[in-house]
Amino acid sequence: MEAIIRNFCIIAHIDHGKSTLADRFLEITKTIKPRDFRDQMLDDMDLERERGITIKSHPVQMRYRTREGRDCVLHLIDTPGHVDFSYEVSRSLSACEGAILLIDAAQGVQAQTVANFYLALEEGLEIIPVLNKIDLPNADPDRCLRQLRDLAGFTGEEVFQISAKKGDGVEDLLEKVIERVPPPSGAGDQPLQALIFDSIYNPFRGVIVYVRLFGGSLSPGDKVLLMNSEREYEVQEVGIFRPGMEAREELSAGEVGYIIANIKEPSKVMIGDTLTSAVRPCPAPLPGFKELRPLVFSGLYPVNSADYEDMKTALVKLRLNDPSFVYQPENSQALGFGFRCGFLGLLHMDIINERLQREYDINLVMTIPSVVYQISTTDGRELALDNPVLLPERNRIVEVKEPYIRAFIITPNDYIGQIMQIVQERRGECTSTESLGRLSVILTFEIPLNEVVIDFYDLIKSVTHGYGSLDYEHIGYRRSNLVKLEILLNKEVVDAFSSLVHREKARSRGLKMVERLKDVIPRHMFKIAVQASADGQIIARETIKPFRKDVTAKLYGGDRTRKDKLLKKQKAGKKKMKMVGKVQVPQRAFIEVLKLG
Repeated sequence: MEAIIRNFCIIAHIDHGKSTLADRFLEITKTIKPRDFRDQMLDDMDLERERGITIKSHPVQMRYRTREGRDCVLHLIDTPGHVDFSYEVSRSLSACEGAILLIDAAQGVQAQTVANFYLALEEGLEIIPVLNKIDLPNADPDRCLRQLRDLAGFTGEEVFQISAKKGDGVEDLLEKVIERVPPPSGAGDQPLQALIFDSIYNPFRGVIVYVRLFGGSLSPGDKVLLMNSEREYEVQEVGIFRPGMEAREELSAGEVGYIIANIKEPSKVMIGDTLTSAVRPCPAPLPGFKELRPLVFSGLYPVNSADYEDMKTALVKLRLNDPSFVYQPENSQALGFGFRCGFLGLLHMDIINERLQREYDINLVMTIPSVVYQISTTDGRELALDNPVLLPERNRIVEVKEPYIRAFIITPNDYIGQIMQIVQERRGECTSTESLGRLSVILTFEIPLNEVVIDFYDLIKSVTHGYGSLDYEHIGYRRSNLVKLEILLNKEVVDAFSSLVHREKARSRGLKMVERLKDVIPRHMFKIAVQASADGQIIARETIKPFRKDVTAKLYGGDRTRKDKLLKKQKAGKKKMKMVGKVQVPQRAFIEVLKLG
């Protein structure tokens, strides 16, 4: 009897137990030998295991015989949980017919739980709600069941209660997945139609493409076409994940696997693209494809300028396995040579920054993160600007638009007032509130992305004592009254401190920056003026007093004129030093300004 196929994934908020549940499935299906087992088996990077988060999708094929004696081939895709990787999650969901919606019984429904639930709903997946960590002393299953009922109308009988760590109820859940998740559609005699849901780069074999076949079959020697990038390749190897790569003679409709086709350029393989036969192509690509565009930009500079070439090599290697990360060289007067880097979000930026420092041993200075602005100029041009330094002159600008997001914050009722205050301070507007059980509420806001890119999430966690959670989606660009805020040291602009801020916030932001810089920039032998400028006008100033050498110490007598003569000579020397001397800005100054948000 032919084995039945089921394709499913696990979706959840960060740290709700996705990887632990995947471990139990691997043990139950004996996919991993006991001697080879380790926790978070599907998380390859040390960073993933240390932080307890999934950064990349990890597919695996499991073979299982049900209690009724049916042989099953199960394809599990372990997806990221963070909002930065929501497109990757949506493409992974497109490769499945079912999803396990996992909720921490102690924390309850979180913002990304809701976001991933709606993503699965849009894809038409069979959703199986599961409460995890019911063995914890602070678990509250009744509260979670009420939240699930309010969210999607799930009844208590529909919700599984398990402990992934201990394995309680996990095998019953696996049986339920096989029973409820529908079989894949598509047949082997149809034209090849495969979804690319991920890829990695191997320096010896090129790009390894992760695919789910919706129709047709795939074998070594086949000529294939990437429909959106319009590139043809010859397949060298196909295979499955167990969880390492195992070569096979053929992949058929409904299966999840990988292909190697001597693809040397990772930028040519895009997540969401459709792979088809070059000889007998499918009539249309699979829906939902979009090109990934970075949303947050920051300058990364090596602390030691001698590390520039090493950093360039490291960025090339990171880009190979992460096509959503982009960079280009740039030069700063204050920091020297570095790179302007684009990220999907703040977590993505943090991960790239940490990998550079940990894996490649490069100490970095990071400039203030900024977003992409749309600038309309008097000569009719539309500019996409990610670096405030490049902003045109004020008289050449017609309007400036900034990106807005719709933010969903789930919080206990006790903290609604504090969150409202934070959002209003960040130019946000509350559009709706929705109860989630008796003790929690979903607040929906529309807020500029620029206001949340630095410390907004930390503030939400702080005021809610860790119980609040945040998710967001982009809703386009809106006109805004923004000005370029610059910092001048002795009348010279330090481009690394430049940023675009709302006109109403320019003065308060400028005051904070000059006050902080006065404390962190060391005193020199000459006086330093620290100024903040907005639209060419000075709006704040602080002065760093100079060191004074006691030039009169060697005098032991004589009249006052001898002392005055030496002091006058010192004053002239300081004036000359101020004209030719350079202000040394320590790395700590950039970090302190970044903390200001």
